[in-house]
Amino acid sequence: MIVSYGHVIILAIILFLMGAVCSIVRKNLIMILIGVQIMLNAAGIVLVGGSLYWNQLDGQVFVLFIMGVAAAQVAVGIALIVHLKG
Repeated sequence: MIVSYGHVIILAIILFLMGAVCSIVRKNLIMILIGVQIMLNAAGIVLVGGSLYWNQLDGQVFVLFIMGVAAAQVAVGIALIVHLKG
């Protein structure tokens, strides 16, 4: 691995904290959804980094499921916003 596993974890922690702060502080529904997306991406980074570190593909498979959940979350969030505003 070119980047050490510790640096991957530090990056994911920073991203997760940024997403958590964005979700907690903001009142706007779109910003809360963006914060949750950032937290899901941080979890995906940890899973991919761990799968590369231990040479197993399980983490990368889980990231595909996380991306599917994130897409569904965005679709439901946009549908809620359209329903509430329209």
